[in-house]
Order: sequence, then C-alpha cells, then structure tokens
Amino acid sequence: MFQPAIPLSGIGGWKFLQSTYTRQLESFTDSPQVRNDRDYMLDKLSQPMSVDDFMADKRLLRVTMTAFGLGGEEWKGGFIRKALDEVADPESTFLARLNNAKYTDFAESLLPIDGKIIMSSSALAKIAVNFEAQSFQTAVGNVDDSMRLALNYQSEIADMVGTDASDKTILYRILGDVPVRTVMETAFNLPEGISSLDLDRQAEVFKERITSVLGISDLSELSSPEMTEKMIHRFLAMETIENGSSSYSSASAALTLLSNGVGSQASENLFLSLLS
Repeated sequence: MFQPAIPLSGIGGWKFLQSTYTRQLESFTDSPQVRNDRDYMLDKLSQPMSVDDFMADKRLLRVTMTAFGLGGEEWKGGFIRKALDEVADPESTFLARLNNAKYTDFAESLLPIDGKIIMSSSALAKIAVNFEAQSFQTAVGNVDDSMRLALNYQSEIADMVGTDASDKTILYRILGDVPVRTVMETAFNLPEGISSLDLDRQAEVFKERITSVLGISDLSELSSPEMTEKMIHRFLAMETIENGSSSYSSASAALTLLSNGVGSQASENLFLSLLS
C-alpha cells in the first residue's frame, strides 16, 4: 500500500503535507486495499439493507465506521445499534445526550426506516470520499502521529463547532473527542492531570485558554481557517519543544508560540531578548 511521504516533523512537515496533500491522497486511494474496501461498501449500501444484515457484515461495518471517523469502534455493537434504532425516533434523546457529532452524522446518514437502510447515490458518494480521507489520516498516523492529529483537527473542528451551538455544547464536544482534545491540551500546554477535574471545571479551563491564547471570545471562531491553522501550528510547536526535532528547532517553535502561531519580526526580537 502507498505510504504517505512526510520528510520533516513539526510545522515544516505540516507545510509539506499540506502542499502535497491532494497528490498523496490520490495515490493512496488508488491502492488496491483502499479501492477494494471503498467499492465493497458502495456495492453493499447501494441496495436496501436491514440493520441486522449491516451489523452482521463486519467488513462493511468497519469500512462504514471508518468513513465517519469512528474506525476502531465497530466492536461497540450494542451502542451502534442503539444509535441506528433511535435516530428516526423523535422522542429519543440518545444522540442528543451523547453529544458526539460523529455518531450523529453516522446515524443520520444511514437513517434506517422500519429497520431498512436505503441510501441515495449522492449520500454514498460523500461517504466514499470520507472513507478515503479518514483512511489516509490513519496511514499518515503510521508515519507521524502528530500529523494525523493535525489532519483530524483540521477536518473535525467545524463539525465540533456546528451551527448555532452554545459554548457549553462546543466545549463538551471537544472534551469528549480524544484526538481533538489532545491537540488542544498540547497546544495550550495543559497538565496531564486536568482530566481528573470535574467536567465543568475542565470546560472552564479550556474556554479560558482558548480566549486568552487565541484572542477569541466566540467559540464558533475556532472553525475559521485562520484559527484552525493557528491551533495546529501551536500544537506542532509545543510537540517540537517537548520532544525535540532535527528538522524544526526549538527556537523556531518558541517563536511560533510567542506570536500565537504567526511569525513576526516583533516576536523574533522578543525571543532574542529573552536569550540575552
């Protein structure tokens, strides 16, 4: 299978990956394993299928879950079935209480009616594209897991913020999503023990850091391209400082942090003054 090329770590590696993303994704999705899994899913879901048959087809379940960023969770059979069984029930509060955008998207996309999954060609095409992108993220993670986390953050933060979602809803979604939460915890240099705090207190800490470090008060701004890139740069800069890198110096990473993710002459002067 095609292996993604990431010759650098840190922000340098991220810039390389972004500039070559389309070409690398095309090469990856043309590999036999990815193509065969994608076509298998499209073939199976192009015709009406019962929820029972869907759950019994482990390959189909794995590929479909992967398409929604839920790869590796196919073992949660009862949980998945409950999401599918209750998504069409207007009185069900299961997905609302779960507050997980990925599971909501998964259940609403398949949307079984009377126990049958019937999908349009346009919906299937979207799922196929998502499967390719999610599979590529996994392959990137096999080379450099920090890049996988950065790609995941880039693709997921908009869904986390959602439309007209309250700050509390956004914060709880972030806290409940391990990859996105990891990016933020690293970017903000939060202590490992923060997860032991009361959930409401964790939300307060995250909101305070988002406000003070990124300079935003409206959490919906997190999904803007500028803020997304700034967060990823901070995350990778902190990773460099914590773990070291031969391709991106700790000094360069410090400059990134001093400028809140955007390099400038003023931040360089500040950094040099700290060294003197």
